[in-house]
Amino acid sequence: MARFAMAAANPGATPGSSFIDEILRANAEFAEGETARGLPGPAGYRGAIVLCMDARIDPIQVLGLPPGTAHIIRNAGGRMAEALRSIAISQQMMGTREVAVVHHTECGMTTFTSDSLRLRLREELGADASTIDFLAFNDLAESVREDVRIYRASAIVRQDIPVRGFIYDIRTGRLHEVTS
Repeated sequence: MARFAMAAANPGATPGSSFIDEILRANAEFAEGETARGLPGPAGYRGAIVLCMDARIDPIQVLGLPPGTAHIIRNAGGRMAEALRSIAISQQMMGTREVAVVHHTECGMTTFTSDSLRLRLREELGADASTIDFLAFNDLAESVREDVRIYRASAIVRQDIPVRGFIYDIRTGRLHEVTS
C-alpha cells in the first residue's frame, strides 16, 4: 500500500508537491494494487459511527472494521448535531441499525469556544459567524452524553435501535463507554 508523504515532513517527497498532489500520487499507487480491486460489492452496513475528523484516528484500524460494515461520519468533534442528516440517510437508505458516538482525548474542540473562533474569523477573514455554533466543549464525557441526547431528541432518526457513546483514548488506543 502506498504511503502518503507530506513534502514538508518527508525529505523523500517530491519537492514543491502540494498536499493534493501527494494524495493523487498515493491514489495512483493504490489503484495499481490488488487492494483496490478486492473491495466488496454492495455493502452490508450494520452500523453508523459518528467520529471526530482528527487525522490521528484511523477508524478502520482502531475499530477493526472490515470494508462495507459501517458508515463512518466524521466532523470536528464528532458532533451529532452535524451528523443527523447522514445518519438518517444511512438508516433509511442503507439499513444501518446501530449508532456509536466516539469522541476522543486531546480533542482540539476543547481548546476554544464558539465566541473565540467567531472573533478570529472576524479578525482574519472579516466574516460574520455570529449565528454559527461551532459546538466546542470542555467536558469530554458530557459532550458524548449530550450527543446521545441530541440523537434521542431527533425525529429523523430511528429511536428503536442501540445508540451508545464512547471516548477513545489517544494515548492507550482504547475505547471507554460513557454511560448516562
